[in-house]
Amino acid sequence: MPQSITVLVGTTKGAFLISGDADRSGWQVSGPHCGGWPINHMVGDPDTGTIWAGGGGDWHGAGVWRSEDGGETWELAKLSSGQMDEWAANDADFAAMIGWTDTPPPFGDDLHSVWSLHQAHGVLYAGVKPGTLLESRDGGQSWTRNEGLAGHESREGWGPGAAGLTLHTIVSHPTDPAKLWIAVSAAGVFASEDGGQSWDRRNRLSNAESCAYHDHPAAPRDGQTGYCVHNMQRAGDGTLYQQNHHGVFRSRDEGRSWDDITAGLPSTFGFPIAVNPHDPAMIWTIPLNGDMAGRFPPDAAAAVWRSTDGGDSWQAMRQGLPQTACFFTVLRQSMSTDRADPAGVYFGTNTGSVFASFDKGESWSEIARHLPTVLGLEVLHRT
Repeated sequence: MPQSITVLVGTTKGAFLISGDADRSGWQVSGPHCGGWPINHMVGDPDTGTIWAGGGGDWHGAGVWRSEDGGETWELAKLSSGQMDEWAANDADFAAMIGWTDTPPPFGDDLHSVWSLHQAHGVLYAGVKPGTLLESRDGGQSWTRNEGLAGHESREGWGPGAAGLTLHTIVSHPTDPAKLWIAVSAAGVFASEDGGQSWDRRNRLSNAESCAYHDHPAAPRDGQTGYCVHNMQRAGDGTLYQQNHHGVFRSRDEGRSWDDITAGLPSTFGFPIAVNPHDPAMIWTIPLNGDMAGRFPPDAAAAVWRSTDGGDSWQAMRQGLPQTACFFTVLRQSMSTDRADPAGVYFGTNTGSVFASFDKGESWSEIARHLPTVLGLEVLHRT
């Protein structure tokens, strides 16, 4: 059992830490951290306890915050400028009020916001809007652009999703640092087998003949899954799972082909997906009623849908979740697991609640409420 578990919650009004005891009880909330920035995603290093939080937007520009003392203090690596910098450059009083300096950020005004973070093999990665991958080899203090992805031959044809051209998922191989997978909405899945020097686009649908979701621009067609990936996770046996704008898909060949495993779910639309770290065939997702139908749980009754056979069948898990008048949304980065046994599963909502299950999804409890809109959720577990 981990000595401590901290749920890292990114919200529209800063970062929050929900800390629990070793037995996953006694939850306490601290925050908001990171200067009240919108924080899209957070990750933590279980060895050192370092926490990173990525976010930003039109006002702040893009940036990654870092804490080396459990969230007591934070340091910002500002990556790009925003409207506040323009104001400060033209208003000395405003500049003094916010402590602004005229040091130019490394990426000018090219980047909008950080959407995802991932640490692996000594490298910290950041997925940035618009469609950019950054890398840091000094713990997030300095950053370089991944030129292999920036110059990809298909880049001119990439189209934005509703939230823009977001690189929202970064997945690595646990032992081979050369292998990486990313997902961009709405450009699809890309894989690298040379440490990010080159990238292969991987969206081929293996069972296209059984896929009938052709009523929407984001739907599968022409033998492709559809490029509007919402979230992607890698299981311990190497299987990749993605929740797409129009279904859930599985790949057993590192993304070279994808099986449509949506059958059995109440809708084709949802955002997050999570995998049991101890059982590669156990996955969880949260279907919503539809893209244009409100984006809340079907019949306004919340359920986490679980599969124990890699997506061949699904079961709704409802105990402890609201079953009437439930209209929340769970966004793409807002579901994760810890590594205890049995694994805990956590998700956050746009109504500011965080729910957790410690019995593989059989039952759920609310461990925090009344937070700002939850944009991303990860778990830092230290042993």
